[in-house]
Amino acid sequence: QVELVESGGGLVQPGGSLRLSCAVSGLDHYGVAWFRQAPGKEREGVSCLSRGDGKTFYVDSVKGRFAISGDDSKNTVYLQMSSLKPEDTAVYYCATDKIPFPCQVVLTSPQSLDYWGKGTQVTVSS
Repeated sequence: QVELVESGGGLVQPGGSLRLSCAVSGLDHYGVAWFRQAPGKEREGVSCLSRGDGKTFYVDSVKGRFAISGDDSKNTVYLQMSSLKPEDTAVYYCATDKIPFPCQVVLTSPQSLDYWGKGTQVTVSS
């Protein structure tokens, strides 16, 4: 059974940092993508890690502030978030699939991924 579990969310002040974790079990994945959904908004792609070649992808709004990385020994992917802004407030989800996927495509088409975690809340507020 494939399971993704996010952790690391919380309340942080503007300018602060958080590190989210996505633990993947039951699947030798090809990569993991992070998405977020703010109240009243559609789910949007944030970042993606292609496991085979180690390439990383970010949407423009988080470039230079967020960093995605993976630990194969723990089958876990991390999203280090720095210089957080109130507009980063959202529920953050990680997702993957049992077949290889192009990061650039899935970040704009989240419905193409089959396996999702339940999300972790990130709130940026003073």
